[in-house]
Amino acid sequence: MPENSEQISQIKANLNQVLENLRMLEEQYQRPANSVQLLAVSKTKPIEDICTAYACGQHHFGESYVQEALEKIKKLKIEQSNIKMSKLYWHFIGPIQKNKTRAITENFQWVHSVERLVIAQRLNDQRPSSLPPLQVCIQVNIDNEASKAGVISEDIQSLAEYLSKLKHIKLRGLMAIPKASSDIHQQRKSFANLREQLEHLNQSGFELDTLSMGMSGDLEAAIAEGATIVRVGTAIFGKRPPKT
Repeated sequence: MPENSEQISQIKANLNQVLENLRMLEEQYQRPANSVQLLAVSKTKPIEDICTAYACGQHHFGESYVQEALEKIKKLKIEQSNIKMSKLYWHFIGPIQKNKTRAITENFQWVHSVERLVIAQRLNDQRPSSLPPLQVCIQVNIDNEASKAGVISEDIQSLAEYLSKLKHIKLRGLMAIPKASSDIHQQRKSFANLREQLEHLNQSGFELDTLSMGMSGDLEAAIAEGATIVRVGTAIFGKRPPKT
């Protein structure tokens, strides 16, 4: 269904505002210019929204639901073959079921939510040899919430060591979704914890460069504490439709 001009204009305005905000926060917290990459979270959003954002220069998109993502990827591959959307990159950011690993590793360039050895091994073993290594982040349960996915801090090192030995996976860094809070000081505390975990890994001999942290509600705190990828959906595409 074609997107109406009002929706197109709104997405363009929203995206420009988010990017302007990112650049302003980089300067405010003395981060290098363009050191924070915007990942547009397009889950539950139609292909038309993705095409609009792409036309505005946004090339990286995040999805959480495998079947929904595969339908979008399949349809947009036609556009990619026509070089209309030749720089489209897919990031999987949701929980990973064992029976979905093949579909994920065959269709995505990035996975932000690796938290188990068995999942890492399956992603590696099922990655087509014709594709470059899958870029991955370890998901960390940074505030030790019972309802949240991710490894606890004490288990990060062992999982990182395991991942570093896999041929078809490249470990890039860490990802976290901290405990919800409107207090920027609490937000920064959680993000600082994740940054310190990455620094500890690098002091142990790793060469990691990615902190996937920060969403629409806590961008400032994430950028202040070193985020290199921020995952933004609502501020670009608007609120998600209610579940039926």
